[in-house]
Amino acid sequence: MNWSLIFKLSMFGLVMGIATAFFIPSNIEGAIWPVIFIICAYLIAKNCTQMYFTNGFCLSLMNCVWIISAHAIFYKSYAAGHAPEAAMYNGNPYHIPPQVALAVIGVVIGIASGLVQGLFAFIASKLVKKR
Repeated sequence: MNWSLIFKLSMFGLVMGIATAFFIPSNIEGAIWPVIFIICAYLIAKNCTQMYFTNGFCLSLMNCVWIISAHAIFYKSYAAGHAPEAAMYNGNPYHIPPQVALAVIGVVIGIASGLVQGLFAFIASKLVKKR
């Protein structure tokens, strides 16, 4: 595992977490993430020698931590710019705080995106020449 690379690449998640909390709407966010996934997959393939899928998966889990943290800390700003998501978090049938609902759903999304990022990294490892 290349933890140094994973941490550096996870800064995309930190930036996106803060940016989506304040000014990037959901419809634009969906167009940005595939670009980030491709860039990260390329960099993982270029800088790692093994465990490409695992590095990509762990990267998405680290991104998940950053994004959930930013959205929970800045929840009022996030909710103001993401009304459909806020309604889902606030209207949950279990009456748990919206930040907790956000965290639970965020972990599920983090795992799902981890599978995608891991697959992208694995595919990139087959296409990219190593250093």
